[in-house]
This record gives sequence, C-alpha cells and structure tokens, in this order.
Amino acid sequence: MRPGAAVRAALSSLILICALSAGGCASLGATSAASPAADSHRTLAAILDEPGLAGTRWGMMAMTLDGQVLVDIRAEDRFSPASNTKIFTTAAAFALLQDLEAPDPMDGTSVRLEARGEGRAPDAVLMGAGDPALGDGPDCVTDCLAALGDATAARTTRVGDVIGDDRLYPDERRGPGWAWEDMQQGFGTAVSALTVNDNIVVLQVSPVQTAGAPVQAAWRAGDDLLPLVNTAVTVAVGETDLRVERRPGEDVVRLYGQMPTAGDAVALRVGLDDPALTAALRFRRLLEARGVTVEGTVRARHRPLELSDDPARAGSLPPVDPPDGVEAARLARPPLLASLNRTARFSQNLHAELLLRRLGRLDGTGARAGGLAQVEAVMAIAGLERTAFDLYDGSGLSAYNRISPRATTTFLVWTSRQPWGEAWRATLPVAGQAGTLLRRFAGTPLEGRVFAKTGSLNGVNALAGFLTAASGRTVAFSIYANDRPSTADPALDTMDRALLTLAAAH
Repeated sequence: MRPGAAVRAALSSLILICALSAGGCASLGATSAASPAADSHRTLAAILDEPGLAGTRWGMMAMTLDGQVLVDIRAEDRFSPASNTKIFTTAAAFALLQDLEAPDPMDGTSVRLEARGEGRAPDAVLMGAGDPALGDGPDCVTDCLAALGDATAARTTRVGDVIGDDRLYPDERRGPGWAWEDMQQGFGTAVSALTVNDNIVVLQVSPVQTAGAPVQAAWRAGDDLLPLVNTAVTVAVGETDLRVERRPGEDVVRLYGQMPTAGDAVALRVGLDDPALTAALRFRRLLEARGVTVEGTVRARHRPLELSDDPARAGSLPPVDPPDGVEAARLARPPLLASLNRTARFSQNLHAELLLRRLGRLDGTGARAGGLAQVEAVMAIAGLERTAFDLYDGSGLSAYNRISPRATTTFLVWTSRQPWGEAWRATLPVAGQAGTLLRRFAGTPLEGRVFAKTGSLNGVNALAGFLTAASGRTVAFSIYANDRPSTADPALDTMDRALLTLAAAH
C-alpha cells in the first residue's frame, strides 16, 4: 500500500528534524542518537500549529517506559478526553476484578415467579444482573434470553404480568454532561442492569424506484418495539442522508431525510429509553411462543437513586430490597474479558458504563458514583494528581470529563509495570489492523506498532496508548485536540502525522 498524504508529510517533517540535528540522520526513518529532543519538540509543535486547524487547542505528552520525557506540549492543561476515558475504566477492571477469563462470579440474569394471590397466575419477573452480553437474536448461542424462556415455560403455563426489573443498579440511564441528541443514537442508548442486544433496535431502510415516494422502512425482525413515523423520501439523484429523531420522553421514532433510487439499503441503530421495559416486551413474546399465556400487562421496575448510593455519604446504608417469589431460571454470567475487549477495541459506550457500575458493586450499590470512586482510587495508586482530572462517566460521552496529557501518559506508564498490564494493552485497538484504528496508519511504519484508545466528541479528537518507535523503544503517549472549530480541517491526519514524526525521531 502506498503511503498517503499524512505519511509523506511526516517524512518531510523528519527531513526537517534531520536538518536541525547536529549529527543529521543516518537514514530516512531513524534519527541519529545525537538528535536534540528540543528539535523534535519544536517540529511537533509546528505540525500541531497548522493554519488549517486554527483555533484548535492541542496537548501532547510522550515518554519512554522508564520515564524519559520526549514531548511535552501543554501537558499540564486539562482536555476533554472523549472515549480516552475508557482507558481508566477498563484498566480499573483489570486492577480490581479477578479472573477476567473465568465466568463472572456475580449472579446472572434470572426469572422469578411472584405470587399474586390464590387462583391467580404468578407474575414473571425478568431480573437484570448488569450482564452486557445478554442476547435475543436468532444467532444467539450463549447467554440467551430464549434459554430463560425455555426454563420458565417448563415451570408454568400461565403468568400474570411480565416485569422487567433493573433494580440491581439505581436508575441512572445517562450520565451528567451527555448530549440529549445522542439519546436516540445507538452509541447513546440508556444504561440499565437489564440489557438485551446492547439496548438498541435496528431500522432497515431501502429506496423505492419512484422518486418522491417514501422510502421503505421497517424494524429488523424482533425489533418492532417502538412506534415509527416515516417521512423520508426517495429522490432521483443525490446522496443518502437519513436521520432519526426520538424526542426526550417519547418512544415514537421519526425517520426523515432522503435516499436516491439507486442507493444501497442501510441499517440505522436506534437507542432505547427504557431498556428494562423493552426487555420485558421481548420476554413476553418468547413466553407466548412457547405456549405460556400472559394474562396481564408488560411493565418495568426501577430503583430511584438515593443518598445511600453516594459513596461520599459515609455511614449511609444501601437500600435493602430482597427479591420476592421463586426463582424459575438463571443464566451464568460469561467472562468479563470479552466485554472488556469490545469496550476498548470498538469503543462500546454501553459496555463501559455497565463495567463502571460493576465496579460500583465492589463496595457499594452499583451506582455510577461508586464506580467512579473505584476508578479514581486506581488513578491515585498510579500517582495521578487529583487536580489533573475530573471524570463523570465510564465511557467518555460526558462533556464534563477532563484530564491532562501528563496524567494520561503517567497512567499508561504505570499500567505497563502492572502484572496485568500486557493483557490490558492487548484489548486496545491496533494501528491498521483492529478496532477503531483499523483504517489509521495502514501502510505506514506504524502499522501494527500503535496500541491506543481513540476518542471523538463534537470538536474533540483524542488518542492515547503505546507506540514502538524507530529505535525499538516503547513510548507511551497521549495527544488531544480540543475546541476544534466546525470550519477547521479534521484533526486526525495532523494527529497521525505528529505520531509518525515522533516515532521516526526516537
């Protein structure tokens, strides 16, 4: 594969480094050992100060694993890390949870039959266990909602209400600082202890042959859980531009936009507002398909957030709400490692938030604040100054999150010295090969040599992790672009060029 513009620009920058260096470069791609670090620093600062990105605030730090600082550009300033936040959430799981490759010892999703009175069928209560992997698709093999349906149907032929119960965790469906418009997207779906199919439904859309006619839009089989209003049209020529709208407090999904007659079918992922309720709707269908009569309604049970969910309230007692009824079925929770891989490698927000609440169950009630307390404790052990960061969620969707490049890079170096550090690093995206870095650095000297977490929000790009420099040394780095104007060039090419230059110079 031929090097792209970013690579050519990086090589040009390397030539500049060679010109500035007292000893020059022995060959293109590696600098002389005599190259002053200050020259590399100035060159990188110039790359990040390009006119096309005017107004963007940059921060960068890089150091070797023995603590030698290679680059320090506004490393003490605080930046929005976006999904770099998952670095701290997933590392805390490796630090605090045991046997990540073994079945999770926490109780799994279950069904309880609650008596309603003599002569009346019991309610079927689907009890959420915070399991991120529970599925309801035709290709589900393990951890399947259908297995709970089979076991329940073997115990009874009649039930009253079907109830989705997610009271294991308090009802905190979204974090502080989450954008309201993200709630309708798959990446911004609600968080719940009762999660099925990643708490999304899929809308399948295709054009028709008549310009001006509505597009064909239908929910994927089994996903017809929300009302749909389709106002999108087919056009003779033009680009596909389809959007979904689900207003706060409403379940109705409106599809609008356009598709050309020759356009390809697309699948749109739509987030849910009440995952426990939609899980109960799915479970009712499974029971009825197995011959179980449902005599009542479908509803959800939630647990309101209380002072006792706040770890800062020393002495408060967690809510005590033992389950009622008789257990009819239970699933074992799968190992957490698969979810950790998905969280880091593909930046899965819901899994990150469920992981945060799983950490919150170690000493507390499964609240978001309890999970953050655990993460912050690990960050303190790593030597991070508390003033260097503020975290409000586990995924990075919060616009309130802040951290300094120095804090992130220091934390990365610390992870490399932990017994679990290598296993944790293996969950990160790989340049040009896997995850959210699949299409970045391909065909460059850094393909397969960067293991790093990406991050993206409105006006924000981030990348932090490890790279193998031309010298063979491993370098921990973090680079943040914040406050990028909407009219500015994309920041990713500049970011990648800076890292190519860093790797070549060291």
